[in-house]
Amino acid sequence: MSEKKSFLDGKKILAVDDEQDVLETIVDALETAHVDKASNFKTASEKIEENRYDLAILDIMGVDGLTLLEQTVDKGIPTVMLTAHAMNVETLMTSIKKGAISFLPKEKLADLDIILEDMLKAIHDGEPTWKILFDELEGFFNEKFGPGWKEKDKDFWLDFQKRSYVSKGMQSRFMHDQKVLSRGI
Repeated sequence: MSEKKSFLDGKKILAVDDEQDVLETIVDALETAHVDKASNFKTASEKIEENRYDLAILDIMGVDGLTLLEQTVDKGIPTVMLTAHAMNVETLMTSIKKGAISFLPKEKLADLDIILEDMLKAIHDGEPTWKILFDELEGFFNEKFGPGWKEKDKDFWLDFQKRSYVSKGMQSRFMHDQKVLSRGI
């Protein structure tokens, strides 16, 4: 019987964080991937420009990850935002608006390989990555942000849910369906 191949196997991943212990934890968790590390903005920016990555994991606070996110998105690199200190609704929304595929709390580093495996599988299958994240971490976000945290920015979340929870395959089919197009969707 053959062992199931992981979506992480052999992937080239850029991990950016100003804390060495976090970088080492990422390397250990993603042992079947090739993890390239950077501990500051300048080094990370240079690596993004000089190399091709299958995925980037960016700390938000210590390395100006939101600016690096713009650079990874421009390069077509799926990017996961990682944070402890910027764990708030505003930063989550900014990450979404700038094109991140996920937003992970550092408290979940122990599950990083499982979460990224699910994210990469979703990308491979044309499924929405954000739905997976919210399915897996909804309880965490509710506890961290408080009950009804989406209500303050209800229009944003309704629009986000409409756009991001529909797989790329479904989006493609909708874009060619005259019944859908005639309704202005």
